[in-house]
Amino acid sequence: MGLLHILIVALVQGITEFLPISSSGHLILIPALTGYEDQGLLIDVAVHVGTLVAVLLYFWRDTRGLFLAFLAAAGLGFARRSIADTRYRQLFWALVIGTLPVVVFGFVFYASGLSSMLRSINVIATTSIIFGLLLYWADKRGARERTMNDLKLKDGLYIGLAQILALIPGTSRSGITMTAGRYLGFERKDAARFSMLMAIPAILAAGSLAGIELIQKGMDGVLLDAMMAAALAFVAALGAIHFLMKWLARSNMTIFVIYRVLMGLGLLVWFNF
Repeated sequence: MGLLHILIVALVQGITEFLPISSSGHLILIPALTGYEDQGLLIDVAVHVGTLVAVLLYFWRDTRGLFLAFLAAAGLGFARRSIADTRYRQLFWALVIGTLPVVVFGFVFYASGLSSMLRSINVIATTSIIFGLLLYWADKRGARERTMNDLKLKDGLYIGLAQILALIPGTSRSGITMTAGRYLGFERKDAARFSMLMAIPAILAAGSLAGIELIQKGMDGVLLDAMMAAALAFVAALGAIHFLMKWLARSNMTIFVIYRVLMGLGLLVWFNF
């Protein structure tokens, strides 16, 4: 891969993974708009590792609390004693419950070939518009009275069920989970925070699946390219997370909705007329 190709893929993945505008949709658009060949599994895994490290680092307090909650759930006494309250235990189980639906349906999508069938420009354009408008509706309709401290296990399940829709390219995993969070009445920053924490097991699951396939096919890429892509994706993702959290502290989701609708309409016109 050329340096420019690596740079484009890494920046697109890093920026779009956590903003509610669909990373999978943008990655599919790269070869369609630039003429580049598919970047391959090794680069896919690398950029996902970069974004995963970014969210782990940015929310390091939550990461620490969730790790201790995991150890406590595994029955380790010292971990149980290290948690002063139940917040992270509740959050941990909400994330577990919220991740199970997309893991099950993701396997079905992958095994049935639906994931490949839906990788079309028209699908991306349509879902970008529809779920962008749904995000706008939920953001305007949803109350702003609940915080992460109010999170219940059923909230994790509802948001996890919504996350299944992100298996359709263009929907946006972060977008649909933020939509569900806002519909349930969570403040914008807390809806985004839970969405990004939910990305941890989602990225791990997707990365593991891709990693298994990569091992089966063999390491057919260049390791230096993968390391460079991971580093660039990490920096881009860290910047995107920081921007999103600062933006939602003082504004709403409308800017992302406008982008999604304009992109969807542009793609429909460009590729169909």
